[in-house]
Amino acid sequence: MYDIAVIGAGPAGVSAAIYGASRGKTVLVLEQEAVGGVIGKVSTVTHYAGILESETGGSFAARLKRQTEKSGVKLVYERVTGVRLKGEVKKIFTEGHVYEAGRVILANGTTPNRLNIPGEEELTGLGMNMNAARDGEQYRGRHVYVVGGADGAVKEAIYLSGLAEKVTVLHFEETLGAISEFQQKVKAAGNIEVKLHTRLTAVAGKGRIEKLELTDVRDGSTFWREDPGCGVFVYVGAAPNTELYPELELAEGYIPVNDKMETELPGVYAVGDIRVKQVRQAATAVADGAIAAINAALF
Repeated sequence: MYDIAVIGAGPAGVSAAIYGASRGKTVLVLEQEAVGGVIGKVSTVTHYAGILESETGGSFAARLKRQTEKSGVKLVYERVTGVRLKGEVKKIFTEGHVYEAGRVILANGTTPNRLNIPGEEELTGLGMNMNAARDGEQYRGRHVYVVGGADGAVKEAIYLSGLAEKVTVLHFEETLGAISEFQQKVKAAGNIEVKLHTRLTAVAGKGRIEKLELTDVRDGSTFWREDPGCGVFVYVGAAPNTELYPELELAEGYIPVNDKMETELPGVYAVGDIRVKQVRQAATAVADGAIAAINAALF
């Protein structure tokens, strides 16, 4: 039995755990994969106050992990399979255990979307759905494609431009949706091509990507581009991991909360990317975690 249980160990979950422990509460953190969550997989961390120079997702996640372990919380790596959130005592079920807590903080974030196009499943890991921070080096001097036009996609394209011979950004809208800083860096890179109003609609090849089908969204015309051995990095948004929470009412898949980060169920809080909010950044996730834990500790 714990005072506070936190599901997920990204920036929001770690922040909540640290603040909960600082209030003298017993805190359990359940993490399925690795401390840091999605941010641990990005090439660089930007615009977060106090980051180290040349901060990577991996270095940021490593410090989150050390801080979590030193805070006195119980960090357990298990996959949560179900929860029971109603009532005074909340129950969390994993593949091997049942945990109980007086308060629960939901911080298990989102899962990146896939394109669901022909060839994607067969070529995932063989050039498709690659991770820039993990896989970028193997594409040094080669061609890569980045699908997406928001900040996350463009930031990874800029990183990959320092490795690849050429980076092609595919975005279905008429302009990139990235901030001006990133757009200026794209122009300055010299080896980034931006193809607007264009979707990647299929990939093909045996054991590697050999060609890509591109579709112009203005007129629906398609053509195949031959590019054997290229890499495709997909950044087209994410879906909230709320399938575990049928007891909660959702808003477009996300969890509504009040200004204390509390859901409609007393003693249940939601923080970070999983909740209804305007801005999904590491900075706002950390703030969410602090607010939730401070309020959860008031019992």
